[in-house]
Amino acid sequence: MSAPAKVESLRDAYGQALLELGERDPKLIVLDADLSGSTRTVLFGKKFPDRFYNVGVMEPTMMSIAAGFSLEGRTVYASTFAVFAAGQAYNFVRQSICYNRANVKIVATHGGLLVGPDGGTHQIVEDIGLMRGLPGMTVIVPADAPTARAATFAVAEREGPAYVRLTRESLPTVTDGSFQIGRAAELRSGSDLTIVAVGALVARALEVAGELAEIGISTRVLDLASVKPFDEPALLRAARDTGAILVLEEHSVLTGVGALVAATTGENYPVPVRRVGVPDLFGESGEAWALLDRFGMSKERIREEAWELLRLRGKVQ
Repeated sequence: MSAPAKVESLRDAYGQALLELGERDPKLIVLDADLSGSTRTVLFGKKFPDRFYNVGVMEPTMMSIAAGFSLEGRTVYASTFAVFAAGQAYNFVRQSICYNRANVKIVATHGGLLVGPDGGTHQIVEDIGLMRGLPGMTVIVPADAPTARAATFAVAEREGPAYVRLTRESLPTVTDGSFQIGRAAELRSGSDLTIVAVGALVARALEVAGELAEIGISTRVLDLASVKPFDEPALLRAARDTGAILVLEEHSVLTGVGALVAATTGENYPVPVRRVGVPDLFGESGEAWALLDRFGMSKERIREEAWELLRLRGKVQ
């Protein structure tokens, strides 16, 4: 029996990576909107106070300031909760950052339902779709702390705007941190079914794949942490090799990764695709992990959807 996965904070990994980036790049600027303790940018602020700006509860203004610093030749990281970064400040991200191709890296914490008791007003489940739709925006959704760390460095090396979505909750470590923008990580090989997952649901994908293996079902698991640009060859290879895809995301099924997978396979190599994520609903206050189950992302639901795809393929009765 394998040992339980280590559980680590993605926010801590981000904060520590910022410190290293600050040492490497004396032009790096970090901004926060009065949430630096939660986003972990406080670590950078303590070490490099002359390059850290707490703009207060003014997220739209923060995005404009970030764009201004960037257009003066600085690499800028701007952090706040995802609901404020992608929701409240959306038009400023669009107009000030993306329209100008500004070199601003938005690292948004507290994304999705795992914000838990803060409730539906703070549980943004539309942000991946919003950010993916912006021209020139890179979108990353890490599954664990090693990927969060690697993504923090990777977006620094890539010119232009980026959006990195982190969870409030710590997550099991399921990757070796060898993240590359534009590449999907194949965490498990398989030929009967593919599960494509992002963020908090990658660990559940691996758990279900392991359970299916016990009854002879071979399941490929792809971590699509790089949502934009995404690994189209890996996705189409999975469609051809396994004939069916199940998508798992802690995000609205209407506009997220499931929609991306369905559109890509539908245009290039149609196979059955099922989407497990947040239905057309706002979230609600509750215990973080229980909310995933309540909104249809339980392991039981994932197994049911996987079984239905296997049935459609004639793999099971």
